[in-house]
Amino acid sequence: MQHILTDFDDSLILALSVARISFLDFNQKKKLLKKLDSPHSLALQFIEEILKLAECGEKPRAVWNGPENLRLAQAEAWQCKRLGIKILFHDDEGYPEPLRQIADPPFALFVRGDVSLLNGRCVSVVGTRRLSQVGREAARCFAHDAAIDGCNVVSGLASGADSYAHLGAIDAFYERAEKNGNYDGAVLGHTIAVLPSAIDDIVPHTNKRLGAAVLQSGGCILSEYGPGSGTGKWQFIARNRIVAGLSEATVVIEAPAGSGALITADLALEDGRDVMFHEAAFGEAASRISAVVREDLEKSFAAGRVSRYKRENTPEKFLSAGAPVIKDYKDYCVALAEPPGERSAPPVQGELFT
Repeated sequence: MQHILTDFDDSLILALSVARISFLDFNQKKKLLKKLDSPHSLALQFIEEILKLAECGEKPRAVWNGPENLRLAQAEAWQCKRLGIKILFHDDEGYPEPLRQIADPPFALFVRGDVSLLNGRCVSVVGTRRLSQVGREAARCFAHDAAIDGCNVVSGLASGADSYAHLGAIDAFYERAEKNGNYDGAVLGHTIAVLPSAIDDIVPHTNKRLGAAVLQSGGCILSEYGPGSGTGKWQFIARNRIVAGLSEATVVIEAPAGSGALITADLALEDGRDVMFHEAAFGEAASRISAVVREDLEKSFAAGRVSRYKRENTPEKFLSAGAPVIKDYKDYCVALAEPPGERSAPPVQGELFT
């Protein structure tokens, strides 16, 4: 069930307290929660006892302040009540089933807006912040058509491709509203924004107005971080696994080598989901941007500022592994029904033995 807070029992505060422990993964948090009976008992534990109860090894960089963690969990509960934020824990009935299946699901989700969308049909749309005009149109049109077809559009509320994907689904909502007199009863998809920040914050701050539009158009915003939480760099990568995990497929609009969107694509593949590329990713405009990014990336790699993984994580890597290229949302639906590798280019003779 979703928790719309009216009062705070110990089980809720305990679960929020455990969810806040950043040095434990999902399974370790589950083990810890089963062995505690109140949030106050957790607050009194030393870090060595927590690690033992969670059945995990030593974590030299872990920091723990039990009383402060309890205070912050209580503050989260009050803020959720005040702002009407819903909480879904991993074992709640409304927790999105696709997320349960990923390698490291969020222990808790904080949601504003229509929580039922999380268990609907979804497609994730991602791409670079340095989006070409062709890419902007591609992201917006793809998301618009997906929403018209009743499919929810998931993205990360970042600048660039994410923003245009959200806008496309919002366009569909207002287009349908204008034609209300001729409403045909078809289910309309909405948009889901996954934050790397606290649920009561919007990062980047320039997208606050867009976040409001997501909610006003019937969509939802979610985060695994409760109200008042800070934002660390690592949370952006953690956010990507949720974006990929909510959908059966991730569509990359444009993404030069080293792009965070390609990390999302990698995470989708690791969880057994489909990855597709929009043809805009290989157009002339995208190629010009990619050439500039590639040059900067090579310089940074030579100077030791970026990893080999980032340098070698390219769209071409995914194509060679069988990722299909699609033209639009209609073509995406066709590609979903095709056998794996249907659109892959045949290997050259030498590659058969590598």
